[in-house]
Amino acid sequence: MKILVTGGAGYIGSSVTGLLQEKGHKPFVYDNLSHGHRQQVPAGVELIEGELSDRGHLEKIFTAAREAHEPFDAVLHFAALIEAGESMQKPEIYFRNNTASTLSLLEAMLSCGVKRLVFSSTAAVYGEPEKVPIEEDARLDPTNAYGHSKLLVEQMLKWLHRIHGLQYASLRYFNVAGAAETAEGVVRGESHEPESHLIPLVLDVALGRRSSIRMYGDDYPTADGTCIRDYIHVADLAEAHLLALEALAAGKGAATPLVYNLGNGKGFSVREVVESARRVTGHAIPAEVHARRAGDPAVLVASSAKAMKELGWKPRYTNLDEILRTAWIWHQRRYRG
Repeated sequence: MKILVTGGAGYIGSSVTGLLQEKGHKPFVYDNLSHGHRQQVPAGVELIEGELSDRGHLEKIFTAAREAHEPFDAVLHFAALIEAGESMQKPEIYFRNNTASTLSLLEAMLSCGVKRLVFSSTAAVYGEPEKVPIEEDARLDPTNAYGHSKLLVEQMLKWLHRIHGLQYASLRYFNVAGAAETAEGVVRGESHEPESHLIPLVLDVALGRRSSIRMYGDDYPTADGTCIRDYIHVADLAEAHLLALEALAAGKGAATPLVYNLGNGKGFSVREVVESARRVTGHAIPAEVHARRAGDPAVLVASSAKAMKELGWKPRYTNLDEILRTAWIWHQRRYRG
């Protein structure tokens, strides 16, 4: 299939692009490189620089492909801002970038007859869970603007499916980690500037780039007092996107949209992540306990039973040390050359 991957120069998007290419599909990356990196785009894949909000540019791309008798079969949509904390300081840029710009993409797709979409959503659409693990029919009540910006997209997709026949899969997941392992070695790891995600921050301490890791709260009602979060390896996540795409191509989702949670099924505490990093890196990794952050739930874990049953998805990286191992290899390569 010929696929346009928006945000395909980013961490997750580039990993999915690499898998698409490996499986014989023809991906094209569309990215403004504001957070993505040119070098993350797999060799042999065309990078089209552009803004998601530029409906005219997107329509030109879709129209040119159709006129060349090589139309796009689907879009995999990753382009978004992802920092929940920042979204509570600057909500307007999240609604502009994540919601309004996605509408421009959807309008371009529909006007050019591209009617399959795999949407990178988030389990943040659920907010504070009423029970864990969280299932797809749980209440949708985001506690931050980031989650709400994604929920608004899901609501738009429902209407476009109902009225225009748009077929889509919405994939909801929490924390992605690790680096893809290929024939060329470990590639396309996680990196943000500024960094706010736990695993890269912990590995930064092991590399000497930070003096210690901060653990926010050790008095939660969990086994070790620290928050529990769902971590999924980026390779497993990429596989789920491919399975969702294949399901749409097979006609699934024509009557009812596909909505799936993706996660490891049990979750790992902050302290467990730090201990795992100590084992994997061989470094002491000093940790400092700080006060809880406002709005941090004790446990956030998504149930993936539906994706496993309907898509046949089965994560390969279920061991935390294995996830950290791939991330550690990539971080050493990046920062130590």
